[in-house]
Amino acid sequence: MSAPAEGGCASGDTMREAARKAGKSEVLDRYEADYPVGPHDQPQSMCPAFGSLRVGLRMKRTATVLSGSACCVYGLTFTSHFYGARRTVGYVPFSSETLVTGKLFEDIKEAVEDLADPEHYDAIVVTNLCVPTASGVPLRLLKNEINGVRIIGIDVPGFGIPTHAEAKDVLAGAMLAYAREEATQGPVAAPKERPDRPTITLLGEMFPADPVGISQMLEPLGLAAGPVVPTREWRELYSALDCAAVAAIHPFYTASVREFEAAGRPVLGSAPVGAEGTAAWLDAIGQTCGIAQAKVDVAKDRFVGAIRGALSAMPVNGRITVSGYEGSELLVARLLVESGADVRYVGSACPRTKWSDPDREWLEAKGIRVNFRASLEDDIAAVDEFQPDLAIGTTPVVQHAKAKAIPSLYFTNLISARPLMGPAGAGSLAQVVNAAISNKHRFDKMRDFFEGVGDGHATGVWEDTPIDRPKFRKKYAALNEAARKASEAVGT
Repeated sequence: MSAPAEGGCASGDTMREAARKAGKSEVLDRYEADYPVGPHDQPQSMCPAFGSLRVGLRMKRTATVLSGSACCVYGLTFTSHFYGARRTVGYVPFSSETLVTGKLFEDIKEAVEDLADPEHYDAIVVTNLCVPTASGVPLRLLKNEINGVRIIGIDVPGFGIPTHAEAKDVLAGAMLAYAREEATQGPVAAPKERPDRPTITLLGEMFPADPVGISQMLEPLGLAAGPVVPTREWRELYSALDCAAVAAIHPFYTASVREFEAAGRPVLGSAPVGAEGTAAWLDAIGQTCGIAQAKVDVAKDRFVGAIRGALSAMPVNGRITVSGYEGSELLVARLLVESGADVRYVGSACPRTKWSDPDREWLEAKGIRVNFRASLEDDIAAVDEFQPDLAIGTTPVVQHAKAKAIPSLYFTNLISARPLMGPAGAGSLAQVVNAAISNKHRFDKMRDFFEGVGDGHATGVWEDTPIDRPKFRKKYAALNEAARKASEAVGT
């Protein structure tokens, strides 16, 4: 899909300019530096606030309050519950009057004060969506804590955060900053479970089995896997900061990395995926943490051979294109390549960072095109160019591929929801990938069956095929734009 037109949902220039005039320049400047845009400066996936909302809803003893247009809040809460959230989402409604007069901020403040019960909550997250951000609603003026409950205020506008994956970093980074400040002030709550070895914090959401597998690979090095950030409860933030090093499994968590570096923690990229990826990652961990090479070699001997065996037992044969907006697209591509797949293209809606360089360099050395901040149009063009045996991508990419009788899999639900790391990850994709490729004959049969039903304006079965009227569309588009400009001019 293309970016929304100016004046539409999450309109870019209009709201961005309004937000700067309303005092949000500092926030927007930071977002522009942390999350640089690509060919599209608007989200092409779901509303980015879904990412930060999901992080908050997954945390124990954490309340979430949204401030935004009712339609946006409805869509976000619907999507969050569709993805398994079982928490109430707070909402502070507004009208033109409360927005303009500043009463909205007072309403938010009152709602937070009423909600701040330390018996139930460790933290309350208040999120400004597009309209309150553009109007300058000053969440920074909220108290840092009320009755011992931490108050975290963030702005997550569609005109400032390119993807919902990066919005996860906005909240995770804000929470880490708060926890780091707490730790500098004095003692903090100890974690429920504390390893007796130095830990490696894992940055980025992952399949639940992966941290367990990573911990097993770290054991010969005298290390353990620490918390996964975003965390599931507040006290884990202290443990995450108290680590030997941070593994940026998802390499786009810029704000979170900034907090870890401020705490003096080294950060390394890539992940233990495939045999080569695991060997390189263990070497990097050893060098970063000052582990003797002999210990690193013990870990490599134990796990790399097992991974190679698992990969050879479940080979993947076929040409594949990979695209998505989760941030783990390069890791999936590496695993597919080591499984034997002919990967031609990897597109990620997330930006390139130095933490993604190891994976990018490995893939590009094999002649694979890697496209960061890829647009939907880029991903679809890659499917058309390479005519893969399987297209892995977002919903519209999958739709486009299936319309061309190309087997395809939705990245988020069918690929990223599987183990990727170590021996457990080796071969985990092969079964679903090979099953999809083998279904090519079914797609050919469906295409032949529906041949002639038309597409675009002529989609369907007709006695008289509809005639396209491009002049009508152009005429009403011009009238609509004129009406929009007239509406914006009112009161200026």
